[in-house]
Amino acid sequence: MTAAGSGSVSGRELLLLHLKQGRGAWVSGQFLSERMAMTRTAVWKQVGALKADGYVIESSTRKGYRLVDVPDLLRIEEVRDGLRTRVLGRKEARHYRDTDSTNSRARELAAKGAPEGTLVVAEEQSSGRGRRERTWFSPPFLGIYASLVLRPSIPPGEAPRMAILAAVAVADALRSETGLPVTIKWPNDILAGGRKIAGILMELATDMGAVDYLVIGVGINVNVPAGTFPREIRPLATSVLIETGKEFPRVRLLRRCLESFESCFDLYEAGGFAPLLLRWKAMSNMIGKPIVVHVPGRDIEGMVADIDENGFLLLRDDGGLDHRIFSGDVTFLPGTGKG
Repeated sequence: MTAAGSGSVSGRELLLLHLKQGRGAWVSGQFLSERMAMTRTAVWKQVGALKADGYVIESSTRKGYRLVDVPDLLRIEEVRDGLRTRVLGRKEARHYRDTDSTNSRARELAAKGAPEGTLVVAEEQSSGRGRRERTWFSPPFLGIYASLVLRPSIPPGEAPRMAILAAVAVADALRSETGLPVTIKWPNDILAGGRKIAGILMELATDMGAVDYLVIGVGINVNVPAGTFPREIRPLATSVLIETGKEFPRVRLLRRCLESFESCFDLYEAGGFAPLLLRWKAMSNMIGKPIVVHVPGRDIEGMVADIDENGFLLLRDDGGLDHRIFSGDVTFLPGTGKG
């Protein structure tokens, strides 16, 4: 397991910045040496490390270096290049070639005092987790697997609001970047054509009756071909590639997700939860639909009446009894329309 992290601009990040500013032109080794305050041999080693990661860089003894192509990697320097956030992804950040779960890594950092906005990303997960301890299929270099550490000043009872906020942020990012008319299924599954394209896992730690930190993990199926999904989930899962017929730059979508998250938090702080709940309802078609909610020990069938002010599902069963549900798995009944 290898990880790269940063709370400030690294030599590698600075090198990439100068090469990208060259816009495909040659950048002399002497210029890079002076600007980066390192020897030309050290610059050469940094270039070699970038090449090993898939960056296409031409070298010339007389001309210097020229950046030809950038791989679709979720490295921190790529995520930050053009990122328009103030907090999210700006301070502590970790990139893993592979890890068991980005949520697990983020929780470890949070427990050690990692600041608000800490970002953990991975190219592959061996034990990616979904809700209710399910696994999240995480093939290498084909999806977005990312987790954020948040420290909102809210009581634990308001934590479900953050799951709603996260769903709105991811759905908005997918809509704006890919053009897909994705919808949200309570509490925080993102669907395209009735199949799951993204999922969100929220975990929290409390201290003295208040939220100490939240970890919000996001998994997005970006460039996953249909035949790559395990057979048992193929009828249930989809990807940006499947829905649009073309590959999509993962780093661009991740940047947009971070920007959308921060925009939603700004909206929450300025106007409370009501504006976000309205946006959630506008991107969901659940209200008024018959569903079955699977909760521990039983299934509850009924009509979705609403989502309340804290993000709880309000369900009215066939006997007219109202249920306020904190967490559960939703199945649409046949003929209700899942898209």
